Amino acid sequence: MEFRRLGASGFNVPVLSFGAGTFGGRGEFFKAWGGSDAVEARHLVDICLEAGINMFDTADIYSAGGSEEVLGSAIKGRPRDDLILSTKATFRSGSRLNDVGSSRYHLIQAVEKALLRLGTDYIDLFQLHGFDARTPTEEVLSTLDTLVRAGKIRYVGVSNFSGWHLMKSLATAARYGYPRYVANQTFYSLVGRDYEWELMPLALDQGVGAVVWSPLGWGRLTGKIRRGQPLPQVSRLPKTAEFGPPVGEDYLYRVVDAIDKIAAETGKSVPQIALNWLLQRPTVSTVIIGARNEEQLKQNLGAVGWNLTTDQMQRLNVASEVTPAYPYWHQRQFAERNPSPV
Repeated sequence: MEFRRLGASGFNVPVLSFGAGTFGGRGEFFKAWGGSDAVEARHLVDICLEAGINMFDTADIYSAGGSEEVLGSAIKGRPRDDLILSTKATFRSGSRLNDVGSSRYHLIQAVEKALLRLGTDYIDLFQLHGFDARTPTEEVLSTLDTLVRAGKIRYVGVSNFSGWHLMKSLATAARYGYPRYVANQTFYSLVGRDYEWELMPLALDQGVGAVVWSPLGWGRLTGKIRRGQPLPQVSRLPKTAEFGPPVGEDYLYRVVDAIDKIAAETGKSVPQIALNWLLQRPTVSTVIIGARNEEQLKQNLGAVGWNLTTDQMQRLNVASEVTPAYPYWHQRQFAERNPSPV
């Protein structure tokens, strides 16, 4: 397994990490993702560790804390220093008024609860799951600074921030000497390349590593969806599509057609090609793979140990290209002073 630095930090992470969102299965939404119990989760963790994947990502809202609990059970008894644990908080996690956001109150509460559910005394990477416009960035970062100094978290990151959210936070960290965000857990795939417009150039400039979530485009690049065929009966997409990014059918089939051709050339599967493409993109530190069972996990593990050719990468780039929103389409016309990050 290849390891890369997490952004501009000195911390190394595997290029593939495991997303534990399929653990727990509480509620209809997360049940559609998966419902691995502690026994099955431990088996999947074993497979990951044997393959060199030692980073596991979760969040407090996944299965209402059930994901963290199951992951905690699955890693119990293993050497803690052999593992990299990543979790997130910001979204509403309870019914009380302050059970949401990035206030000092909620972040301290969220970290303490996550430590209990995971059965550990520190979190390697703690990420804000979304931006909180109601809480001053000084309060957010001073709280994270306190938690880092207390040894409860080691690195900090964000998820689902816009460019100005992230840059404002980095400027605040620089001004007061607070911990800098070194990771951006971001949606990025061959059918979702918005990350490249602003967040990727920012990441290159500021040293923020991409921790990619939903690398298969919200389940659209599993190899089960093809032109002229009905949606597969065994798929979470029909139940969760409304919560994810919209993708036009013509665009999706154009990308899948291009992947299929390269799959025939390489002998690799559609998911393996989609994941390998991501691993060759700028700023990507690690790609989160999920799996409801051993078969899916081993399929995704086949994305490493080889590389698409320059020609194959270019064909995928062309097939998945879309016109970016303003001002990005305008900036692309002036490459001599606004070079493309890719």
